[in-house]
Amino acid sequence: MKSKIFAILLVSLFTVVGNIQAQDQPPSAAETVETLRAQLFDVQAREDELRSRAQQLDEALKPENIERSLAGVGSTRPEELRETRRKQLQIERDGVQAQLNLLETSRTRLEAAIRDAEVRAYHESAGVTPGTRMVLSQSMVGKRLLYSGSATIALVGLVAGFLIRRRLRNRN
Repeated sequence: MKSKIFAILLVSLFTVVGNIQAQDQPPSAAETVETLRAQLFDVQAREDELRSRAQQLDEALKPENIERSLAGVGSTRPEELRETRRKQLQIERDGVQAQLNLLETSRTRLEAAIRDAEVRAYHESAGVTPGTRMVLSQSMVGKRLLYSGSATIALVGLVAGFLIRRRLRNRN
């Protein structure tokens, strides 16, 4: 029984230490570039769809096409129907244009972010630059503290396990 408790303590201790050391790394600059390019592709596809819809709306806004779309509708005031239809199409056209403007801004930002990420990826592939040595040394200090803390936790756990085991033996 005592050895089972001791074994469970050790397994849980090493699990905690392993979890602390196996933390996720941030994505590399090359992965970031690929993610940004996928986002840019999506934005460009959406822009193409909206441009196509804007062309359709421009065509539908022509007076002869508005008249043709209302040809089967009987009314005592056809001018009001045509004006209402024109306003609906214009509102939709303005909404599509606003979305296009937003997507254009997004596309511009994504392109700039891709350029920055490509530069970072190049620097990562070229090795450590003088400007990043300090940052890397600071992150290495942090990792050393993390590892030494993990080792301390493991040592404290072992000592506690041995003390618990000794007390259990003394009681019997």
